[in-house]
Order: sequence, then C-alpha cells, then structure tokens
Amino acid sequence: MHEQTTSGLRTAERVGDLLTSWVDRLPPRLRRILPRDLVGFAILGAFTFPIDLAILASLRTWTRLPLAVSVAVAYALAFTLNFVLNRTVNFRSHAPVGRQFLRYAVVVAADFALTLGVTTGLSALGVDYRLARLLAGTCVALFTYAASRWWVFRDNSHH
Repeated sequence: MHEQTTSGLRTAERVGDLLTSWVDRLPPRLRRILPRDLVGFAILGAFTFPIDLAILASLRTWTRLPLAVSVAVAYALAFTLNFVLNRTVNFRSHAPVGRQFLRYAVVVAADFALTLGVTTGLSALGVDYRLARLLAGTCVALFTYAASRWWVFRDNSHH
C-alpha cells in the first residue's frame, strides 16, 4: 500500500512538472513574478472551474435541487478537487491532510465573502455587475493563491 501511495505521489509530481517546467526557461526577472507554483495554481484553477460549471449544469438538468443547493454542491466538489490537485500536483505537500483541509475550508469561506463583498460593493458604486464579478474573481484568485502558498500548504519542515 505504501509503495502505491509513493508511486501516486511521484506521478502527481511528474504531472506538476509537465504543467509548469516551461516557467524555468523564462528570463530570471519574469520567473520572480511568475513562480512555478503560481502558474500551476492558475492552470489547476482553469481546469476545475469548468468542472464546477459542469456539475452545476448537471444538477440543474437532472435534479430538482434548488439553485442555491446546486451551486453549493458544485462549488464544494470543485473546490475539493482543486484542494487535492493543488496539494499533490502543485504545492507537493506531504503534511497531514486534516489541518490543511480545515485551513482550506476557511480560505474557501473567505473567498465567498470576498467575492460577495467586492461584487456587490463595486456594483453599488456603479460598476457593471459583470465587470465587478470579474474584478472580484481576480481578487479571490490572488487571495487564494497567497493563502494556499503561505498558510494552507506551507511546509514547516523545510524552513
């Protein structure tokens, strides 16, 4: 069993290298503002967001769940997948999963509050809701990356 787990971790790390190794060929100045884990985070987010939408569309098509419940279920499943992928493929964490998942849950709750606050706040100031939502998404992505890198998946064993 341990051998299979180790093999799976090595496979996840190879996938991470495949997704982000091109960053190493960028000029040094660009690599400083575009680290591999940021690129991996963006790629995995771009992968899991359509899955969120597909789950939402499926729930709306094949169930009678209220919209709010469908959104919550799709959001939770997509964020769980994003957590697993970022933990294994991107940040390559070997720390105990329980504490990380709890921290990630706090980040997701803060993401939702930030999304709601920025979107409604900018809209109240006269910004079109679509642009407000896009700006909120940008804020959330930056916040989530920073929280993931320096809090959720922080590896104390190397510092």
